[in-house]
Amino acid sequence: MNDIRNAVIPEEARGARLDRALGELFPEHSRSFLVRLIDRGLVTLDGQPAVKPSLRVEAGQTIEVTFPAPEAVSTESQDIPLTILLEDADVVVINKPAGLVVHPAAGHTDQTLVNALLFHVRDLSGVGGELRPGIVHRLDKDTSGVMIIAKNDAAHRKLTAAWGTDAVRKEYFALVYGRPEVAKGTIDAPIGRDPHERKRMAIVAGGRTAITDYEVRSQFMHVSLLHCSLRTGRTHQIRVHLKYLGHPIVGDPVYSGPQWHGIPDRRIQRAVASMERQALHASRLTFPHPRTGERVVVEAPMAADMAAVLQTLSEAKGQS
Repeated sequence: MNDIRNAVIPEEARGARLDRALGELFPEHSRSFLVRLIDRGLVTLDGQPAVKPSLRVEAGQTIEVTFPAPEAVSTESQDIPLTILLEDADVVVINKPAGLVVHPAAGHTDQTLVNALLFHVRDLSGVGGELRPGIVHRLDKDTSGVMIIAKNDAAHRKLTAAWGTDAVRKEYFALVYGRPEVAKGTIDAPIGRDPHERKRMAIVAGGRTAITDYEVRSQFMHVSLLHCSLRTGRTHQIRVHLKYLGHPIVGDPVYSGPQWHGIPDRRIQRAVASMERQALHASRLTFPHPRTGERVVVEAPMAADMAAVLQTLSEAKGQS
């Protein structure tokens, strides 16, 4: 069954392009998906077909969008092991392993989290016009930890609307080189594409606002374990911010490099060098349940590779 939804163009959207206005009114859907709906004649403005994404809108106009009934997704389901931390009729929360890509894309057409979810989660309904998992947020391929997925459109809309507000709290553990001079603080520095390397992010003037709170939780020889909490959710935010702080994440191939070469203690050097990916783990996620509104807190045990390094560091610390 098609989902027909109505909205009124707000004052702040006066003069905006239709596709941009739709993106603000229905943030749970991608701009490209909304443009396809416009092209298919599924969007009306004051009762008239709106066939151009570039059409300028006026405050007070009534917009109607017909979201087609979900179609079967073409992505293959695959029996990839998943650790499910919480599951009900609306959401599934997993402990994503490092090395698992979230979405199929060029270079990763299968063996992704989406492929795994299609196998393990049997009661998915329409999300974004397809029968597929509703990805609310993403973790980098080599970041482990808590990740939430919506099972239906209603849950996806509620969670997307809550994301970026104080109702959602995203917490991480990061193992970094050195020890911050200030044991507890806030990094407030805008992030954008690195002007010299487009595949990287960087602190740039005119970038998007990015705020990370951090606190030193454990101090070892030559490295520290930090607890980080995100107030915003920019690409590579923690990785970029900790490099900016002067304490890049151990094992990060993009923002750190093999700084373990400079560690004189061979045991610690070997332990740190054993991290073959960035030592970053999404440890806890707090969110309002999309159906009840109740506060839900889900924690993910530390990934085995990172836990093993911390154990060795702890033992070395005790012997120092």
